[in-house]
Order: sequence, then structure tokens, then C-alpha cells
Amino acid sequence: MALKACFQVSTIASSAAATTGTWALPAHRPVFIRDKFHLPAATGHRKSVSSPPSTSTGDDGRRSRVTCRAKKTVDEVLVVVDANWENLVAASDKPVLVEFWAPWCGPCRMIAPVIKELARDYAGKIVCCQVNTDDCSGIASRFGIRSIPTVLVFKNGEKKESVIGAVPKSTLVSVVDKYLEGS
Repeated sequence: MALKACFQVSTIASSAAATTGTWALPAHRPVFIRDKFHLPAATGHRKSVSSPPSTSTGDDGRRSRVTCRAKKTVDEVLVVVDANWENLVAASDKPVLVEFWAPWCGPCRMIAPVIKELARDYAGKIVCCQVNTDDCSGIASRFGIRSIPTVLVFKNGEKKESVIGAVPKSTLVSVVDKYLEGS
């Protein structure tokens, strides 16, 4: 998730770091400058940094607050229920990929990681959602879902295409790309 890659460093007195060689983080143990910091990388892997994050020093001798501000993109699979269907799917200005699934369905569990990968790969370009057919049978009935997993693609609130069964990622990528080209 894009927001998990964000971090925030509290205000730190630069004079303490200069004189003692440590950072004094409030409510935490001192961090020695020679220590390595493990920060989350954008891909979810841990990245090792051997020096403290860069900050600018203000007029009062304190370092300014560093905050990562992620783009307002959703790179995760959203859960759709009856209450938010209109906002997340029907009113979306981007193509929406909706997976109909159930927790007891084996093939649904096989395709779930593929849907998550698509959400990451196409973050900001499409919206990926899941509908639990056990909890939201009304939505499933409205679109004639008879077997799961079923993936529907919506564009401008209209159902454009459906893919039934646990298909490989390449099949879903070709379907998504077809509706991105027309955007």
C-alpha cells in the first residue's frame, strides 16, 4: 500500500546530534548515527540506509519535520458492499475491475493475489475491487453471477466484459489494457 511506504520523523534538535553523535527521538531509545535505519521501500522490500534521513535545519537550530506524502492513488483491492457500490464502481471515472468471490472458494483464493498484483501494477489507472457474494448476494444477482470467481470490468458505470474462473494474470492484463487504451 502506498501509505505504508510513508514515514514521519519527529523534530530533532540538531545540536544534540552534533555534540553527542546521537539522535534523540522522543519516547524512543537514542539512535546512534552509525546505526542503520531500515525504511520500507516502495516495492515492500526493506531498504537499508546507513545515514539518517536528510532534513533541513530551521532558524531555531531544530531540524524540520520530514513527511512522505503519497500520491492519492489506491494500490490495493477495495472491498465493495451494497452501501458503497455506487461510489466505488458506478461513479468511478476510471475503469473498475470487480472480482466476485467467496471465502470458501478455492479458485477465488488462487486468483486473489493476481488481483492484488493488478491493483499495484495499475495503481492510479484502474480501481480493483472485491465483492463477497455471500455477504452481497444482491450485487451478484444484479449482474447474473452464477459461478465464482468472476471478474467484471466496468467503464463509466457500465459492465463491459466478464471473465469467469481462475485465469492467469496475462488474461486479465489483456482485458484491462483493452479498456485503458480507450481512456
